[in-house]
Amino acid sequence: MSAVDDQLTLGASATQRHRPLAERMRPRTLDEVVGQPQLTASDGPLRVALAGGAPHSMVLWGPPGTGKTTIALCVAREVDAEVEQLNAVTDGIKELRAVIARAEQRRAVGGRTLLFIDEIARWNKAQQDALLPYVENGTVVLVGSTTENPGFELNRALVSRLQVHVVLPLQDEDLAELARRALTDAERGVGIPDGDSRPPYALPPDALEHLLLTSNGDARLLLGTIERAAQLTPGGGAIDLATIEKSVGRRAVSYDKGADEHYAVISAFIKSIRGSDPDAALYWLARMEAGGEAPEFVARRLVISASEEVGTAASGALTVAVSGMQAVKMIGPPECWLHLAHVTAYLARAPKSWASYQGLGAARRLVSERPHYPVPDHLRNPTTALDRRLGHGEGYVHASQPGGETVEFLPPELNNETIYRPSGNGQDH
Repeated sequence: MSAVDDQLTLGASATQRHRPLAERMRPRTLDEVVGQPQLTASDGPLRVALAGGAPHSMVLWGPPGTGKTTIALCVAREVDAEVEQLNAVTDGIKELRAVIARAEQRRAVGGRTLLFIDEIARWNKAQQDALLPYVENGTVVLVGSTTENPGFELNRALVSRLQVHVVLPLQDEDLAELARRALTDAERGVGIPDGDSRPPYALPPDALEHLLLTSNGDARLLLGTIERAAQLTPGGGAIDLATIEKSVGRRAVSYDKGADEHYAVISAFIKSIRGSDPDAALYWLARMEAGGEAPEFVARRLVISASEEVGTAASGALTVAVSGMQAVKMIGPPECWLHLAHVTAYLARAPKSWASYQGLGAARRLVSERPHYPVPDHLRNPTTALDRRLGHGEGYVHASQPGGETVEFLPPELNNETIYRPSGNGQDH
C-alpha cells in the first residue's frame, strides 16, 4: 500500500470516528438489527420479498429510536436500486418532483429507484396525494417511516398501496446487546483497538441498569449516553454508575421493579388516591416513572382503582381510566406519563365509594355459604310451549309498567338479604 493509500485509510478512519456513535453503530444489514424478529426472520414477508427481488412499498411504524430508519436503509442496500431520501419535515412537493424526474429517467433505461421518506406522516394530504401515481405505477418503491399511527395520519388511498410493518419497542435485552456492541467494537464503537494498552470498556450491573432505565427503549438515546460516558472515561475500563448518571443528567432512583420497593410504591400510590390526596398520588407516580416502572402496569392499576376506590360515587371515573389506558398503549413513553398523571389527579379528586366493591364481596359470601337456589319461575323466559306450560314468566311485570315495582328479583330464600349498601362521602352512592 502506498503512502497516499495509508493517508486515505487514516483519513477515512478519522472521519468514521468523528461521526456520532449512534450513526457509526447503525446496523449495515437486516441480520444486525436487534429486537425486530417479525421483520428480520428469514421466512418473514419482508425477507422473502427482498430475496425474490420484488421489494414492496411499505411504511415502518414504531416508537422513536427503535430502528425504523436503519431498517429502511438496510432494505435499500438489499435492493438493486438507486436510493433517494427525503425528510417530510424539511422537504416538500418541489423536492419530490425532482426525485420523481430522476426516477423516471432511470426507469426509462431499466433502472429502479427506492424512495425513503422519513417521518412521512408529517406530509399533508396534498403532498401524500402527489406520491400516489408513482407508487402505484412502480416509478418508485416507497419506504416511509413514522412514529404516528398510519391508519390515522396517512391518506387511506396511500395506506392501501403500502404494507404496514410494525417496528416493536426495544426490550432491555435488545438495548443491552446494543450497549455491548458499542463498548466492544473497536472499529465503530467506543471499544479500545487491539494493541492499545488501555482496557476495553465495560458496564457494571448497576450502571447498565440505570442506562437501560433512562433510555426508555430508545437505541439512539442509549448510544448517545454511552458516547458521553466514554468521553468521561478516556482511559477505558469500567464506566461506573456515577459516570452514567452524569452522562444522562439524572441520578439513579432506588426502585426495584421486581422486589419490595415496587410493591411499596404502588401501595402508597393507590392509598394516596383513596385518601383523595392528588399531591401525594402524583409524587408516587413520578417515583414510578423515574424508577422505570412500566406505564402499562400503572394504567391497569388505575383502571382497578376507578372501580374499587371511586366506584358509583363517580361512574365516569372508569371511562376516564380506561381511556387513559388506551392512550398509554397508543402513545407510549415518555408522553404517556402525562395521560397517567391526568387519570391519577382525576381519581384522587373524585368522590369515593366502596359500595360496589363491598357489595360484590357480600354477594360472593352468599354464593359460597348458601345453596345455589333455582331462578324463580317469574324471572325465566317463556321461550317454548313447554316453558309456558311450566309457568315461566308468569307474574313478571316490566319495570316501566304499573306493578313492576312489586317484582322480586332474588330467590325467595334471600329476599331479606341486603347486598348493596350505599356508602362514600356521606352521599347515597
